[in-house]
Amino acid sequence: MSSTVDTDVPHTSPQSAQTDGGLDNVRLRSWLTSVETHSVGDVLRAELIAGGRSNPTYHITDEKRHWILRRPPLGHVLPTAHDMSREYRALTALHGSAVPVPRTVGLCEDPSVIGSSFYVMDKLDGTTLRTPEDTAQLTPTQRTGLTDAMIQTLAALHQIDPTEVGLGDWGRPDGYLHRQLRRWMRQWESSATAPRREVDEIHSRLTAALPTSHLPGIVHGDFKIDNLMVDRADPTRILGVLDWEMSTLGDTLTDLGLLCSFWDQEGEFYNPITAGATAMSGFPTRDELVHKYVQARGVDVPDIDWYMVFADFKIAVILEGIHARHLQGHTEGEDFANVGDMVGPLLNRALERSSLSSVPGLTG
Repeated sequence: MSSTVDTDVPHTSPQSAQTDGGLDNVRLRSWLTSVETHSVGDVLRAELIAGGRSNPTYHITDEKRHWILRRPPLGHVLPTAHDMSREYRALTALHGSAVPVPRTVGLCEDPSVIGSSFYVMDKLDGTTLRTPEDTAQLTPTQRTGLTDAMIQTLAALHQIDPTEVGLGDWGRPDGYLHRQLRRWMRQWESSATAPRREVDEIHSRLTAALPTSHLPGIVHGDFKIDNLMVDRADPTRILGVLDWEMSTLGDTLTDLGLLCSFWDQEGEFYNPITAGATAMSGFPTRDELVHKYVQARGVDVPDIDWYMVFADFKIAVILEGIHARHLQGHTEGEDFANVGDMVGPLLNRALERSSLSSVPGLTG
């Protein structure tokens, strides 16, 4: 999905406006110099980098310093999604905590700068493991070590007292799961490109089996292997957790369920996004992953099937929204043409998981 957008401002005329990919370098540089504590060079370069099927993400540099810019997607956007201020606030609050995140530079909610709201943060000097080809470069020992680091990081996040980092008003844990079901069903209805009866069935089963107890705390909302920046020399060391646009206060087990949805293992259906990235020796099974989390937090997770079914449902809704934007011509970068094909298999897996579950009410 990588695509390069070269938005150089020529050295011979540094004040001439160059606009490409939604970025105006002159206005962007003016804003950046007003919020950055470090000096900013006369010329900025921007590159639309891989990842971010949801939010376009740019690498910005003046050849001395490097930043990341995140903005909402073009065109059709799901209600309440792609809130740049939300992601910015979460990163700012968690910087310096037990959860590694990059330093934020500034949030801009003035659309006259680049055409939308956006925020800028430091670019971490690490690597992201997105594909099976990426994780194949690790040794089995490194894969195990990375998994342990992921679980320890997730457990650390869930054990943070939100009030201690200034996120006491970040969300409402009470009634969170009920609101999530309602929210994602509404978003399906607002972006569906074709009717799917299985959506109503999954929603009905999840509603009937709604867990009565939960573990409240800070929820990342999209915790998976390719939303981590790891050390190039030591891939078991996490430099930063990225993509906080769906973070809130809620039931922390939704993060575990989502991680399980993205956790591929050999002999089973692969999540179409991760496509087998963790189906290799050294990575634990999904059951072992859950056990590691249980040990790290000292909790029980009897309803984990519900959270995994919900995760597949939620991811399918998000992908349908991306597919809708693609059909309208509002996506940037490659690899969008097949996003719509990912929706059906995820919904089918959700139905299969619910039918085989021992959670009361989930079998339909």
